[in-house]
Amino acid sequence: MNELSEKIIIITGAAGLLGSQYADAIFAAGGIPVLLDNDAPKLDLLKKLLEKKYKNPVLTMNTDITSDSSVQKASSFIYTNYGRIDGLINNAARNPKVDKDGLHGDTRLENFDVNAFSQDVSVGLTGAVICCKYFGQLMARNSGGGSIINVSSDLGLIAPNQGLYRVNGLPAEEQPVKPVSYSVVKAGIIGLTRYMATYWARDGVRCNAICPGGVENNQSSEFLSRISELIPMGRMAQPNEFNGAVVWLLGASSSYVNGAVISLDGGRSAW
Repeated sequence: MNELSEKIIIITGAAGLLGSQYADAIFAAGGIPVLLDNDAPKLDLLKKLLEKKYKNPVLTMNTDITSDSSVQKASSFIYTNYGRIDGLINNAARNPKVDKDGLHGDTRLENFDVNAFSQDVSVGLTGAVICCKYFGQLMARNSGGGSIINVSSDLGLIAPNQGLYRVNGLPAEEQPVKPVSYSVVKAGIIGLTRYMATYWARDGVRCNAICPGGVENNQSSEFLSRISELIPMGRMAQPNEFNGAVVWLLGASSSYVNGAVISLDGGRSAW
């Protein structure tokens, strides 16, 4: 219960489905999550829910992680308030939603807007680099270092199976697909992890990547059936099933784990 006692942990994309789960898990383990996102209303709602549940104040910051100056300002403010930073979860990313109506947006490579590609890379990869730059150097000042977790994906390890998104009756050239930017970003996150694992290692700053599989979240029964056939465990993840790995990687129990790329995908990438 006290694995993260009083540790100051930054979470980017904190207002999202998984970011909010990580915040809850850090609180439950005795840590102090600091929540960064650019969606102010969702961030405010999460703040209220966590403060009601844990009876502790929650620091939230409306931060543009693609902006060097915005992250620098946030890091200075957090460090001034707490006097240290112990961990960072680079969770923010753009990811087209798959719901009961399928995958949204024209994401086929033939039509994919290069500006959308740039935005995806800016948030998911450049943003992670900027956060490592500022929060990492502050962790390196600690006598005990710190821990960075970069959130990749099973699709950072394997290619997307585009048949999952198939819509019956549409010609091949109109079928929805997972965008190329998602694979590029999530593979890049693994490269960033290996770089960071060696950069401040002598200062005690560890960096590891987790590669979560897909999370069940209002998808159609047809989609759930299709993807379940690709996963040895026969199902998608529930939103809270990555929390244990996150708490472990942030805490002292994983003190010799550095540069690891950990699949959390029900075995999908093992096939």
